[in-house]
Amino acid sequence: MNSGSNKSKADSARPVRTLGPVSDLERHLPGDWWKTLFNSVYLKTDGDVVENNENTKAEIDMLLQACELDQDSELLDLCCGQGRHTLELARRGFNNLHGFDRSQYLIRLARKRARTEGLRVKFSEGDARRIHLPESSKDCVIIMGNSFGYFEREEDDLEVLRSIMRVLRSRGKLVLDVVDAQWMAKNFEPRTWEWIDQEHFVNRERSLSADGKRIVSREVVTHANVGVIADQFYAERLYSEEDLRSILGDLGFTDIVCHGSLQSGSTRGQDLGMMANRLFLSAVAPQKKPKKAIPASKRKITVVMGDPRLPDSVKRDGKFNEEDFHTIAMLKDALAKLEDFQFSFMDNHRNLIQKLQDSTPEFVFNLCDEGYNNHANLELHVPALLEMLNVPYSGAAPGCLSLCYDKAKVRAICAAMDLPVPLETYYNPSDQAATLPSIFPALLKPACGDSSIGITQNAVVNDAGKLLDYINYLRETLPNVPVLIQEYLTGAEYSVGLVGNPGNLEALPLLEVDYSQLPENLPKILSYESKWMPESPYWTQISYRMAEVDDEKRNLMIEISRQLFERLECRDYARFDFRCDAQGQPKLLEVNPNPGWCWDGKFNLMAEYANMDYSQLLQMILNAALERSGLQAVQSATHIPAH
Repeated sequence: MNSGSNKSKADSARPVRTLGPVSDLERHLPGDWWKTLFNSVYLKTDGDVVENNENTKAEIDMLLQACELDQDSELLDLCCGQGRHTLELARRGFNNLHGFDRSQYLIRLARKRARTEGLRVKFSEGDARRIHLPESSKDCVIIMGNSFGYFEREEDDLEVLRSIMRVLRSRGKLVLDVVDAQWMAKNFEPRTWEWIDQEHFVNRERSLSADGKRIVSREVVTHANVGVIADQFYAERLYSEEDLRSILGDLGFTDIVCHGSLQSGSTRGQDLGMMANRLFLSAVAPQKKPKKAIPASKRKITVVMGDPRLPDSVKRDGKFNEEDFHTIAMLKDALAKLEDFQFSFMDNHRNLIQKLQDSTPEFVFNLCDEGYNNHANLELHVPALLEMLNVPYSGAAPGCLSLCYDKAKVRAICAAMDLPVPLETYYNPSDQAATLPSIFPALLKPACGDSSIGITQNAVVNDAGKLLDYINYLRETLPNVPVLIQEYLTGAEYSVGLVGNPGNLEALPLLEVDYSQLPENLPKILSYESKWMPESPYWTQISYRMAEVDDEKRNLMIEISRQLFERLECRDYARFDFRCDAQGQPKLLEVNPNPGWCWDGKFNLMAEYANMDYSQLLQMILNAALERSGLQAVQSATHIPAH
């Protein structure tokens, strides 16, 4: 590609389907190609330019000559990719650096490199059209390495510039390093090919779009022994110096200066593509009118929770226990540390509706995962009530909670999206003619339910007799609830935690379940005993740890989770549980919108792996919800540190 921005992890040396010759590149161009393209293949095909230290140093030299930057200036590197410019600035003593990019793969790599070199740089993921940073918080925003002009609509490019103007302070500086449209339209190479290392070569095709405003490209990457491993299309909008001056001027930027052209070198001496000849422009944001000082006040948050006065069939002995009250106390202690918020609590469900009507909350932190009146199947009723009263709240909407409560429906959606799921049979206890599977061992679980209800140490069966026995047990325990009969996966079990919303989703470090101390005669599952029975070995012998997994598998699970977060319309935070088969391939077990929020639960454990404390995690979730609801968070969002 040699466009200088970012692509998704795909280089696993496996052949992929290729289209063969195509007559019209533009017809095959995905509108959102930039969502998945930037990955390890990108670092192979473009590494001669974008992993070239001499190029990076020269580009930073030009930046510092064009802009007078103080080493304490607040600088945002937008579309930072693997962070090469940000890291070079950090090496030169700059202190307040923030890299921001859509590619989860490249951001992880940037964090890893910063950690290895001991450099203090903040990196976060997000959409450049919606920069999730406080207004007027940056002295300079740079877009380097030809990372502007990817969107299908020109309006989206303008939205990036508007977003930049919002985060720039008065008279803050914008730097753009973009392809020279006039030069490129006349000089682009329609076809090239080159060896990129000892095993891979790339063929490239390029053409102008029908309207003449974009260069459309195709790359076919081939492994010498395996075959084609990538066949991908991408495009870049062409802006001339005059175009950019006009656009920036219309938006209110002033002092627009073109500092000349920028050429990159290639360590392979081959095709430079869109990096061959670029414009280097700077502009100054307008003077912003000072806003009237608003008296400091704490945002009022109402926390809605389960009712400890009522029975709860999921909990031990069907009621709130000592550990539950301890969990609530830990939550309140953690929330009390968030100085910009004032919290009140509602947990009496007998008068919940009346209280919400009589005193409408400004915002509800919905932690009522027990469900209305502590009925798990009524979890969606709390947000439904808040919707009816027009009260903004955190977490998933009723439709998402309803859908994800039924594991069979989630699996059907995954199958339609071609995502990996276990083999499964749906069994309705009222259907006496159902055909039972013959694959053993099998795991039986209720199709609907939370907190491992209905999944005991006997849920893994090895023959038809045991299968029928457990089905009868579930009929008695959970009457009229359909049963899922799944292949029993024997590999490692992982959880992925996502915080934020589409365009600004961040992944917590992955969690792995440690079954190594569990007695050999017990199946390795997170059963009901593991969550509610302290005397059980499942409670005492199962632990958790940060996942030790290679980048390919980690990125696969995170990408599946991202896709499902958007498809199922999760909001603010969600957890995705996976288990590997005997060959080590992860398969999705379930999706948990509004996952358990307790101090010792999976979600907070993942946050601890990122060196975040319980209060920071809660604030991060709250800020995501406030921002989504159109209510500006009191503080800038907490970003997940490098890990």
